[in-house]
Amino acid sequence: MKSELLNQIESLSLAEKSELLDALWASLETDAGSPSDAQRAELDRRSERLRNNPDNVISWEQVRANLIKEP
Repeated sequence: MKSELLNQIESLSLAEKSELLDALWASLETDAGSPSDAQRAELDRRSERLRNNPDNVISWEQVRANLIKEP
């Protein structure tokens, strides 16, 4: 049985759904807050490492395959 909220969402127009999605993303960003100084430093370090070594990466497909691989 669908929840009342899902029924209401299904009744929205495409434009209304898009507006709702934008509002949800904005609320998630607000709820998440800003990264701490340590987190920002780590993000900066990783970004710099990627800029200096753009070919030294693992694709999402490789990561996913390693995660679901049976031991």
